[in-house]
Amino acid sequence: MNPKELKDRTIVGLIEKIIVRSNSNKKELIARIDTGATKSSIDLTLASKLKLGPVVDSRLIKSAHGTRLRPVVEAEVTIHGRTLRAKFTLADRNHMKYPVLIGQNILKKGFLIDPTRRADKPKPRKKKN
Repeated sequence: MNPKELKDRTIVGLIEKIIVRSNSNKKELIARIDTGATKSSIDLTLASKLKLGPVVDSRLIKSAHGTRLRPVVEAEVTIHGRTLRAKFTLADRNHMKYPVLIGQNILKKGFLIDPTRRADKPKPRKKKN
């Protein structure tokens, strides 16, 4: 990748602060960045509170729990100051630490992942020589 391509990318960590918006509500929260997930996902209860909808599609999703047909909604998401519209599958994520999972459908829009960065941890200090 040449320096020009890198300049146009936004670097994110494995855990990031995001803002999810619907037409009438917004919520700031911590999301999990998952390069292994082809689609992004949002907790059903959170989507209901934000009044996300209507359902625009449905997708067959393969996970550790098997294959399921999930409804899909669109939402506006802000990550590191970049706001974009994206599709999210609805899933019961109550038992998971993060209510939102950011997958490849969003990451392909100009994001690079640095696994050493985490929004929920202080930034590492640079070592002095």
